[in-house]
Amino acid sequence: MDYRHVIHALRRKPMALLNLAYRDQLFPREAYRRSFERLIEQTGERQACRVTAALLALAHERACEAELAESLNDDLAAGRLPDLAALNARFAPDPARLPEVTVSLTPLAAYDALLAGAAA
Repeated sequence: MDYRHVIHALRRKPMALLNLAYRDQLFPREAYRRSFERLIEQTGERQACRVTAALLALAHERACEAELAESLNDDLAAGRLPDLAALNARFAPDPARLPEVTVSLTPLAAYDALLAGAAA
Protein backbone atom coordinates (compact mmCIF):
# COMPACT_ATOMS: atom_id res chain seq x y z
CA MET A 1 0.00 0.00 0.00
CA ASP A 2 1.37 3.40 -0.97
CA TYR A 3 0.66 6.22 1.49
CA ARG A 4 0.39 8.67 -1.42
CA HIS A 5 -2.91 7.03 -2.40
CA VAL A 6 -4.59 7.80 0.91
CA ILE A 7 -2.74 10.84 2.26
CA HIS A 8 -5.47 13.32 1.35
CA ALA A 9 -8.09 11.26 3.16
CA LEU A 10 -5.78 10.88 6.16
CA ARG A 11 -5.26 14.63 6.31
CA ARG A 12 -9.03 15.07 6.63
CA LYS A 13 -9.48 12.20 9.12
CA PRO A 14 -6.15 11.46 10.78
CA MET A 15 -7.69 9.23 13.49
CA ALA A 16 -8.37 6.66 10.76
CA LEU A 17 -4.67 5.88 10.97
CA LEU A 18 -5.12 4.39 14.43
CA ASN A 19 -7.19 1.35 13.41
CA LEU A 20 -6.14 1.07 9.79
CA ALA A 21 -5.76 -2.63 8.93
CA TYR A 22 -2.78 -1.98 6.62
CA ARG A 23 -1.20 0.78 8.71
CA ASP A 24 2.23 -0.85 9.00
CA GLN A 25 2.40 -1.29 5.22
CA LEU A 26 1.38 2.33 4.79
CA PHE A 27 4.53 3.78 6.34
CA PRO A 28 7.11 4.32 3.59
CA ARG A 29 10.07 3.72 5.93
CA GLU A 30 10.67 2.30 9.37
CA ALA A 31 11.36 5.76 10.85
CA TYR A 32 7.75 6.82 10.22
CA ARG A 33 6.37 3.76 12.02
CA ARG A 34 8.73 4.20 14.96
CA SER A 35 7.87 7.89 15.21
CA PHE A 36 4.17 7.03 15.25
CA GLU A 37 4.69 4.53 18.06
CA ARG A 38 6.76 7.00 20.09
CA LEU A 39 4.15 9.71 19.54
CA ILE A 40 1.39 7.41 20.80
CA GLU A 41 3.43 6.62 23.93
CA GLN A 42 4.22 10.23 24.75
CA THR A 43 1.38 12.35 23.37
CA GLY A 44 -1.64 10.10 23.04
CA GLU A 45 -3.51 8.65 20.08
CA ARG A 46 -5.19 11.80 18.76
CA GLN A 47 -2.01 13.88 18.63
CA ALA A 48 0.04 10.95 17.28
CA CYS A 49 -2.38 10.43 14.39
CA ARG A 50 -2.49 14.13 13.58
CA VAL A 51 1.29 14.54 13.59
CA THR A 52 1.90 11.33 11.62
CA ALA A 53 -0.62 12.31 8.94
CA ALA A 54 1.11 15.69 8.71
CA LEU A 55 4.52 13.99 8.41
CA LEU A 56 3.29 11.74 5.61
CA ALA A 57 1.76 14.75 3.84
CA LEU A 58 5.03 16.65 4.19
CA ALA A 59 6.97 13.73 2.71
CA HIS A 60 4.55 13.55 -0.21
CA GLU A 61 4.07 17.25 -0.93
CA ARG A 62 7.72 18.24 -0.63
CA ALA A 63 9.16 15.03 -2.15
CA CYS A 64 11.46 14.55 0.84
CA GLU A 65 10.52 11.07 2.03
CA ALA A 66 14.10 9.79 2.53
CA GLU A 67 15.48 13.02 3.99
CA LEU A 68 12.54 13.31 6.36
CA ALA A 69 13.07 9.71 7.47
CA GLU A 70 16.70 10.55 8.29
CA SER A 71 15.56 13.53 10.33
CA LEU A 72 13.00 11.37 12.15
CA ASN A 73 15.72 8.79 12.91
CA ASP A 74 17.93 11.56 14.30
CA ASP A 75 15.08 12.79 16.52
CA LEU A 76 14.32 9.28 17.75
CA ALA A 77 17.99 8.62 18.50
CA ALA A 78 18.17 11.86 20.49
CA GLY A 79 14.99 11.02 22.40
CA ARG A 80 13.03 13.89 20.80
CA LEU A 81 9.61 13.86 19.22
CA PRO A 82 9.22 15.23 15.69
CA ASP A 83 8.78 19.01 15.63
CA LEU A 84 6.33 19.73 12.80
CA ALA A 85 7.08 23.44 12.64
CA ALA A 86 10.83 22.86 12.39
CA LEU A 87 10.42 20.10 9.81
CA ASN A 88 8.07 22.23 7.71
CA ALA A 89 10.61 25.05 7.79
CA ARG A 90 13.50 22.72 6.99
CA PHE A 91 11.80 21.15 3.98
CA ALA A 92 10.10 24.30 2.71
CA PRO A 93 11.00 25.35 -0.81
CA ASP A 94 13.69 28.00 -1.08
CA PRO A 95 11.90 31.24 -2.10
CA ALA A 96 14.94 32.27 -4.16
CA ARG A 97 14.57 29.14 -6.30
CA LEU A 98 10.86 29.52 -6.98
CA PRO A 99 10.13 30.75 -10.49
CA GLU A 100 8.40 34.06 -10.95
CA VAL A 101 5.29 33.55 -13.02
CA THR A 102 3.85 36.37 -15.09
CA VAL A 103 0.46 35.83 -16.64
CA SER A 104 -0.69 38.08 -19.44
CA LEU A 105 -4.36 37.92 -20.27
CA THR A 106 -5.58 38.16 -23.83
CA PRO A 107 -8.16 40.90 -24.39
CA LEU A 108 -11.65 39.54 -25.02
CA ALA A 109 -11.82 41.55 -28.26
CA ALA A 110 -9.19 39.20 -29.72
CA TYR A 111 -11.59 36.29 -29.31
CA ASP A 112 -14.35 38.29 -30.98
CA ALA A 113 -12.02 38.89 -33.94
CA LEU A 114 -11.26 35.16 -34.16
CA LEU A 115 -14.94 34.27 -34.12
CA ALA A 116 -15.72 36.89 -36.76
CA GLY A 117 -12.96 35.49 -39.00
CA ALA A 118 -14.17 31.92 -38.58
CA ALA A 119 -17.76 32.86 -39.50
CA ALA A 120 -16.70 34.53 -42.74
